[in-house]
Amino acid sequence: MAAALRWVLQLHRDVPRAAQFYSEGLNFSVNVCTLRWAELQSGPLKLALMHTNDSMEVFERDAVESPNVAVYYPLFDEMRCYQWASCKSSHLSKSNLSSQRLYSSMLSFTVPDINSTVSKLMALGAELDGPIKYEIHGKVAALRCIDGHMLGLYEPV
Repeated sequence: MAAALRWVLQLHRDVPRAAQFYSEGLNFSVNVCTLRWAELQSGPLKLALMHTNDSMEVFERDAVESPNVAVYYPLFDEMRCYQWASCKSSHLSKSNLSSQRLYSSMLSFTVPDINSTVSKLMALGAELDGPIKYEIHGKVAALRCIDGHMLGLYEPV
């Protein structure tokens, strides 16, 4: 028997605001919402939102202009290094993930009207990440929602 996906989890600084974002912006049903935890649903997809003081902490090497970063995941209490042979905390300084504009996982949604959905999400705090593109198969857009998570929107032809 194959494993069944239980939910997709996102870390947010303000869980009720994030739940409102998905509820009002993408018509998710809110099954549970507290200050620290929310469970939302859209069809078979379940989205869990969990409180964190910072989604992730990003560390950069001091005085280095390369894109090398180490990312600390507080939920799992581990640091992962990217493009470094080794990470030594004495050479690292802490900064905020959202200012780094790094991509986490991306949730992608099919919507009936991409223009009105983009407008609604932007009114709720999302930022359009590039223009809406008009492809042969339909319209596509990428948005960064609150706390930096990426959303993809698709309106078929």
